Amino acid sequence: MPATEPPREVEFEFVGREKPRSARRPGDDPFIAFVARLMDDLFVIPGTNIRFGLDPIISLLPALGSGASAIVSVILIGLSARRGLPKIVLVHMATNVLINTALDSVPVVGDVLSIFYRSNARNYQLLQKHAGQTRASTRGDWFFLVGLLTAVVLVIGLMIVGTVAVFRMIWAPLFH
Repeated sequence: MPATEPPREVEFEFVGREKPRSARRPGDDPFIAFVARLMDDLFVIPGTNIRFGLDPIISLLPALGSGASAIVSVILIGLSARRGLPKIVLVHMATNVLINTALDSVPVVGDVLSIFYRSNARNYQLLQKHAGQTRASTRGDWFFLVGLLTAVVLVIGLMIVGTVAVFRMIWAPLFH
């Protein structure tokens, strides 16, 4: 009977393998990084250094695209909040998403501008920079938050009023 070698341990290394949780910084989140890259940096326009992702492509879908893209971004903000970001940074992230959504609401031109704004990539950079820096909110933070939310509500209200007015202008002559 031939002698057998004792079993050996073999270690494999995979390209792109994520670091063990203990070796990661608080802002390193492979899932958020993947989705941000998927939405903003996945493709390159040939012959240029201009990158874009699924965000401007999804936003081309009438009525649903901008909302679907914004929902993905809001989910990423929610996941980022669990990483210990200061509230003011979360507001900054929400502002990035709001600006991108406003750009996406303009047909075609807004989608092109969205390629250059890349809110998800910006938000991932904010996550990497500020994760684990939770601090108590100051009065100035709250004033800023209230002012920002008031402005957001006003902008959304104006967009709704404008959309209703445009539909009335289009539909009224057709049915009278």
